[in-house]
Amino acid sequence: MFRTTDLVLIAVMVSAAAFTYTTKHAAEAELSKLRKLEAAIRFEEETIDVLKADWSLLTQPSRLQRLAETYQSELELVPVEPYQIADIDDLPIRPVEIEDFINENLGGMADSGIDATTTGGVVQ
Repeated sequence: MFRTTDLVLIAVMVSAAAFTYTTKHAAEAELSKLRKLEAAIRFEEETIDVLKADWSLLTQPSRLQRLAETYQSELELVPVEPYQIADIDDLPIRPVEIEDFINENLGGMADSGIDATTTGGVVQ
């Protein structure tokens, strides 16, 4: 009835069809994931655009000036003097106190109880 070659050929065709179906199904699943991801990206980009628009509206100098004038008595605002604006380099450095170093582990050997001579360290 059927020869061996016919059976092998039918098996190859069925397995090729099954492989094609699984590949197509996997590709459609990945395409669906890609479309969902692209939709999420578009949504986030639109959200960012809305936030940028809101930020530009809220930070308009004329709006801020109007708010300052409206709430000047309640906020007790005063004009900024040029000497009030300073660079980070102009700020004084916080004085270092010995108490800052008491609880700090210096190099891993201060409170470890290890003798410097046994580890090859320099004894001072």
